Amino acid sequence: MRALQALSLVLGVALAAPALTVPALAATEAPKPPSLSWSFDGVFGTFDRAAAQRGFQVYKEVCSACHSMNLVAYRNLRDLGFNEAEVKAIAASVEVTDKLPNDQGEMFQRPGLPSDKFKAPFANEKAAAAANSGKAPPDLSLMAKARPHGPDYIHGLMIGYEEPPADVKLTAGQSYNKYFPGHIIAMAPPLAEDAVSYTDGTKATVDQMASDVAHFLMWAAEPKMEERKRIGFQAILFLIVATGVFYAVKRKVWADLH
Repeated sequence: MRALQALSLVLGVALAAPALTVPALAATEAPKPPSLSWSFDGVFGTFDRAAAQRGFQVYKEVCSACHSMNLVAYRNLRDLGFNEAEVKAIAASVEVTDKLPNDQGEMFQRPGLPSDKFKAPFANEKAAAAANSGKAPPDLSLMAKARPHGPDYIHGLMIGYEEPPADVKLTAGQSYNKYFPGHIIAMAPPLAEDAVSYTDGTKATVDQMASDVAHFLMWAAEPKMEERKRIGFQAILFLIVATGVFYAVKRKVWADLH
């Protein structure tokens, strides 16, 4: 009898557990960010160079103060439509430590070159963590591919800041973001109206800047996407033509046997 009672108790707890945990998990899940229509979506999608260039400007003037992009070199910006002179000027606008010492054996600073990777805002991860409440800001090189629906996530995160509900208490350095998992984020709102002055005259609203920087980060995460799609399309076209040729040859060879 006691064994049956114990088994009933275990089964009751097991059946009740999902009902207790699912609402708790659902309460901490962030709402899905708005799903936007991106120019690079679909089989024939391509990057919008103007949007990506604006996004680079947002990264350079706003995001690069905290976030590195260690996998992207200045010369890669040629793929976004920047000419050689512009790339050299962008690279030379920063001072970097040369990889080799001078004749006195000392490391020295020099203007950046197109072959250099984007300059990181901090000397190392520990320095980045010390300047940001103990946690280093993530590198953004692959951010658009590191999250599900990455561009939508980045755009949503940028526009998702709002006043917290009455029952949510924030500590110093925390902000409330409706699209961030858990909603409590250590990054202050990075964008504000007219935070940058776009060189092409586009109005720099928060939504516009968020969309542009998401577009740029998608390009940074997958710079060969257009080439990959083009090769894939050519391969499919070749297979279709080859299939037709092989079928015609088969009919010719076997014609006398039917």
